[in-house]
Amino acid sequence: MGSYLLRKLVTLPLTALLLAFSIFVLLSLLPGDSARLVVGPEATPEAYQAVREKLGLDQPWPVRFGRWLLGVVHGDLGESLSRGKPAAELIGAALRVTLPLGLMAALLAMLLALPLGVLAATRPGGLLDLLTVGVAQLGMAIPEFWLGILLVGYLAVRLSLFPAGGFPGWGEPGTALLHLALPALALALPRAAYLARMTRAALAETLRAPFVRAARGKGLAEGRVVLHHALRNALIPIVTIAGLSLGQLLAGALVVENLFYLPGLGQLALTAVKARDLPLLSGVGLVVAGLVLLLNLGVDLAYGALDPRIRYR
Repeated sequence: MGSYLLRKLVTLPLTALLLAFSIFVLLSLLPGDSARLVVGPEATPEAYQAVREKLGLDQPWPVRFGRWLLGVVHGDLGESLSRGKPAAELIGAALRVTLPLGLMAALLAMLLALPLGVLAATRPGGLLDLLTVGVAQLGMAIPEFWLGILLVGYLAVRLSLFPAGGFPGWGEPGTALLHLALPALALALPRAAYLARMTRAALAETLRAPFVRAARGKGLAEGRVVLHHALRNALIPIVTIAGLSLGQLLAGALVVENLFYLPGLGQLALTAVKARDLPLLSGVGLVVAGLVLLLNLGVDLAYGALDPRIRYR
């Protein structure tokens, strides 16, 4: 396992470098002039040129990329043009909302999907199986923002069970988690639907394998056959789908946060786009890409833990 982990870690810096370069190039191609937005349309040419030099926009793109990358290595993501604060400080504050929201949504999705998928696979053609497939189809068809609107209208406005939006901070953890409950549910339900369907399909196929029939022939209890034999071998495709779903969850969180007025990375990114705040926007993009990269690394390591044969490929 150690050599397998080492091989994965060796490729991580190169992948991170390619991600950083892609983010820099894509943001550099955006229309508009950041310096003009900073100084305003009525600024003198001298003031405009001074801001361009301060932002490094008068330098060739390889020089700007090198300076930006060097700052990233030292933890400096630049200064936000629209807020006048270090981008790293703003992103750090936003992560205190986005990360708990993502973890809550991921936990909810797993708790809903895995039991439903397992129960549906062990009762093919039954009522629970048909309900799981039907609900999964419906859940995958509803976008997060529309589901969030429905949840607010019913659970927050009509029943007054949850706050409709906003975030009071972590001074009172219970109240803070209550404000994150509806956004987490809006993110979790579509992922849970998809993951439940994939769990059902993977486990149902594994249950037809010869080694499962052999385990049943030895007289093992059905629960032991399903959980200790079939489910373990079905986890590889399930982990793959879960990794993809959690990566999409981060993207969905950027939309849902704006719907619920949460001061997370989504709201920060929207503010940066409106103000064409390239240092802040590039920092947000780099952090989101880094989180997805770490998530993919975790999925790869889970492969190695679940199937020792993968470690030697």
